[in-house]
Amino acid sequence: MKKAIYAGSFDPVTLGHLDIIHRAAKLFDTLVVAVLENPNKCSLFTVEERKKHLELVLCKMENVEVASFRGLLADFASEIGATTAVRGLRNAVDFASEYQMYLINRKLGKEMETVFLAADEEHISLSSTNVKEVAVFGGNIDFMVPQEIKPFIIEKYKK
Repeated sequence: MKKAIYAGSFDPVTLGHLDIIHRAAKLFDTLVVAVLENPNKCSLFTVEERKKHLELVLCKMENVEVASFRGLLADFASEIGATTAVRGLRNAVDFASEYQMYLINRKLGKEMETVFLAADEEHISLSSTNVKEVAVFGGNIDFMVPQEIKPFIIEKYKK
């Protein structure tokens, strides 16, 4: 059984994330979408909220699981039996940073491979940061996030 992990902050989950998830799920028996708890980042949503959002938009995907972790990706992948890390690439800048992470993960988890999936052209400029920058000023985020989580984002910025 081929199990892969797609890890990220997903703060919030975007349509670009969903595109990578849907495509990766076709390549593996099981895809674990893992929310990283990063103490160095100030997040809009808690880890539990981000997991809830992912579970809401991925509930119909039978071979996709949602989890969260804190620490090293290589350690978590080993813990859950994932042999492949999936990473999305939007541009050359993403590639440079993702390639560095690949090299580090390769040293930490010698059994783990990394698969890079290029972003669909529709999502090249899409990021969680961009979503937050538009949402904070009340802009239209319909083309950026799944409709199911849009109300959660709007509610956060009402406060």
